[in-house]
Amino acid sequence: MTAADSPLAGVRTVLGVGGGIAAYKAAHVVRGLVASGAEVRVIPTPASLAFVGAATWEALSHHEVLTSVFEHVDEVAHVRVGQDAELVVIAPATADLLARLRLGRADDMLTATALMARCPVVVVPAMHTEMWQHPATVENVAVLRSRGVTVLEPDSGRLTGPDSGPGRLPEPDAILGAALAAVTAPRTPAGAPVRDLEGVRVLVTAGGTHEQIDPVRFIANHSSGRQGLALAQAALVRGADVTLVAANVDLPSPPGARRLDVGSAAELAEAVAAERTRADVLVMAAAVADFAPASRAAAKIKKTGEDDVPVLELVRTEDILRTSVGARRDDPATAPGVIVGFAAETGDEATAPIEHARAKARAKGADLLVFNDVSAGVFGAAANDVTVLDASGEVVRSAAGDKSVVSHAVLDEVVRRRGHVR
Repeated sequence: MTAADSPLAGVRTVLGVGGGIAAYKAAHVVRGLVASGAEVRVIPTPASLAFVGAATWEALSHHEVLTSVFEHVDEVAHVRVGQDAELVVIAPATADLLARLRLGRADDMLTATALMARCPVVVVPAMHTEMWQHPATVENVAVLRSRGVTVLEPDSGRLTGPDSGPGRLPEPDAILGAALAAVTAPRTPAGAPVRDLEGVRVLVTAGGTHEQIDPVRFIANHSSGRQGLALAQAALVRGADVTLVAANVDLPSPPGARRLDVGSAAELAEAVAAERTRADVLVMAAAVADFAPASRAAAKIKKTGEDDVPVLELVRTEDILRTSVGARRDDPATAPGVIVGFAAETGDEATAPIEHARAKARAKGADLLVFNDVSAGVFGAAANDVTVLDASGEVVRSAAGDKSVVSHAVLDEVVRRRGHVR
C-alpha cells in the first residue's frame, strides 16, 4: 500500500506536543504521519519548546509552527486550524495538559485548537506513574473519554531518572495505529469515534503458531499478526475492554490491550479456553497450524548421510474455533455471545477459494467467518481484502483496504449481532 492509498492520505492532521521529556518521540510520529500521506501541522505548547524547538517541527511537517493565539490574528488561526482539522493527535499529553483539555481551557494555541475540533481526537498521555494514577488525572481521563476523545493507556517501563512504571509514551507505531483506527471508525455527529462496544469484553487472537520439531526448527506460517492487532486497536477505539492473545507477534500491542503471548497451537488453545469464559466477543484472527509434529526431538536432528531424510509424523491440532462454538452451545452463560473466525484460503482445480470458505463457515458454526484469498500472498501487508460470511456460508459484507478499515467492517457486523443499532 502506498501513501496515496492510506486512509491518512490528505487528512488534515494537527499533531499537538505537550511539555514533557517524551516530546522528542513525537518527531517519529510526525514522520509516520507524513509518510502515510497526512498533511500535518504541529502545534507545540510553549513549554514543549524547551524540549524540541520549532525548527524541528517545521522541517518534519513542512508547515509553519504556531504556538500562540496571537499569531495570524487576521486569519483567526486559533479558530480556523481546529475547524479545518480532520484528525487531532496530542502526544505527549502531560498531566497539566489533560487537566486543561478536560476543563475546556483555551489558553494556548493547542488547547484552543482542541476545543474547536469536531473530528477524531487521540490523546497520548506520558508522565510519572504517581501523576498518571492520581485521582485527579484518573477523573480527567474518564471525562475526556466520556466526550468521545480517544485517550490511550501509557506503556509501562523506564521513566525519567531511575523511576519505572506506567506512564511511558507508547511507541510511535502504536500511536499511528490508534490514529488510523480513530480516522477509519464510524463517527458520531460530533465527529468522534462511535463507542458502540463500550465496556464489551473482546478477546482477539493474532499471529501464527509455531509447532516445534526440535530445539531449532518448527513448522509455521506467514502470519504477521497485523490484522489481529488492527482488530484489537479498532475495538479499543470503540470502547471495548480488549485481551489480545498473540502467537509469535513481533509488533507492539495497541495501548490499553491486555496481552498474553503464546507459541504453539496447544498454548493458544489453552489461553483461549481460559479467557473465553470472561469474553463477550471472541475474534479468532490468529493463523493456527492444522498439524503439529507428533513429538518434539530433544536435540537437533542431525544429517547422518547424503540420502538420509527424516520422516515427520504429524498429528492434528485442536480446532479452537469449533471447540469454542461447541463450548457456547454447551454452556451459553460462560462463552462469548459472538464468535468470529478467520479463513485464509486458496483454490484448487475443482473449487474456488470462496467455496472452500463457505464449506468452512458451515462446518465451524461461528457467527461470522472472515475469508480472504491468499493465493497472491497478503501476509504482512498493510491492506487486506475480505468477505464476511455468516454461519450458513452466505455473504453478509465485503471490505477492502487498510487493515484498520477491514477491522471496523468486521466490528460493524459484530455490533449488529449483539443487537446494537448505530
